[in-house]
Amino acid sequence: MSIRPLLERTARHAAAFVDSLDTRGIAPAAGLDDLRTTLGRPLGDESVAADVVIEDLVRDAVPGILGSGSGRFFGWVIGGALPAALAADWLTSAWDQNAASYACGPAEAVVEEVCGAWLKALLRLPEAASFGLVTGGQLAHVTALAAARHQLLAERGLNVERDGLAGAPAIRVLTTEQRHGSIVRALRLLGLGDRAMELLPHDRAGRMLPTALRDGLRRRPEAPTIVCLQAGDINTGIFDPFAEVVPIAHEHGAWVHVDGAFGLWAAASERYRHLLAGAEHADSWATDGHKWLNVPFDCGFVFCAHPLAHAAALAIDEVYLVPPERDARDQKSWNPEWSRRGRGFAVYAAIRSLGRQGVAEMIDRCCRCARRLVLEIGGLPGVEVLAEPVLNQGLVRFLDPAGDHDRWTDEVIRRIQAAGVAWFGPTTWRGCRAMRVSVVNWRTSDADVDRTVASVRDVLG
Repeated sequence: MSIRPLLERTARHAAAFVDSLDTRGIAPAAGLDDLRTTLGRPLGDESVAADVVIEDLVRDAVPGILGSGSGRFFGWVIGGALPAALAADWLTSAWDQNAASYACGPAEAVVEEVCGAWLKALLRLPEAASFGLVTGGQLAHVTALAAARHQLLAERGLNVERDGLAGAPAIRVLTTEQRHGSIVRALRLLGLGDRAMELLPHDRAGRMLPTALRDGLRRRPEAPTIVCLQAGDINTGIFDPFAEVVPIAHEHGAWVHVDGAFGLWAAASERYRHLLAGAEHADSWATDGHKWLNVPFDCGFVFCAHPLAHAAALAIDEVYLVPPERDARDQKSWNPEWSRRGRGFAVYAAIRSLGRQGVAEMIDRCCRCARRLVLEIGGLPGVEVLAEPVLNQGLVRFLDPAGDHDRWTDEVIRRIQAAGVAWFGPTTWRGCRAMRVSVVNWRTSDADVDRTVASVRDVLG
């Protein structure tokens, strides 16, 4: 039985959806109860033909699909899917390789090698750094901090992979309140816990203060320490002063980890790479592929300046495994997963289709559009700019004549979403409710900005 008719029919559905992104409403048309009714049918005893399953799935699921691939989706920090990356992702499913090792996916293993080299060049990271392709920023942090845990304890004569954390000195993590929640969860998963984190003072913009870091390091000089820095705050896009704080951390023997979920991509832009000056001297870095590189979910990258610590924290062997061919790279030695999707194909296709200039142009255009959105929406009557974009993130709020600005801001955001032209999400910043503007989609254009501003103006009117 040929599967071709089913795949061709499915491809038509997929292409029709992608073609509709510019015209369809971005907010889902169906609510929670509707989706539970249509998708939550009882499981039958008899099998159902594959083409019927797909037709039903398209009919029932599409009304509940958020149009996050649209060029006018500005919520969270979610990119789209570049055409070449989307097509390569389809091939990834068809090829169905287990990307755990060279033996069970030779082409994927080599593609990941190539992607690692390309990524380090684009992000201006040390050529000798090790790397891994993971599900996203969360596992990138877990991987990097596992390497940090290994090295900091090995320097004190301990083997945490063999003996665990019992009896080991407590590792502390110095950062600011701007840190992302995925850092907190990484500490939990690694057995370090929330209490390992010490929040240091920051300046008005949210950047770590060098004097505060030095004071924090001096308080417990004997403690193994990780310093977590931001390359692109989730609300305002600010960057910690790497050139000042990284040397201070290293003077005290601390490991420096950079959370660059989207901000690390500023390195690919001549206009914005100054924001990362000094970050290349850190010990580990994390970033996402499904944000600014615009590959399909799920994809992230981790890099480590200490390959031996990276491998020691993760590499494992079993008697049934096929030894690597000569110097082939086994991916499972560099990320926490075993059986895994071949993410390298979509990454390879995305980078090759864009080239260096294409990546830089995409970043610059997103930043330009973010600035336009914040300033032009902020210029409408009854709107206040809370944070102008440093990169591609910014904040505005809506002013209520009755004085309840938080309630009114949430209400205006709800109305903008309901209008269907654009989608923004809410946040709380310095005690104020705000609308967050985030632009990382390759599709976003000046025309999208024009339509969005017009829609917000209509909502306010």
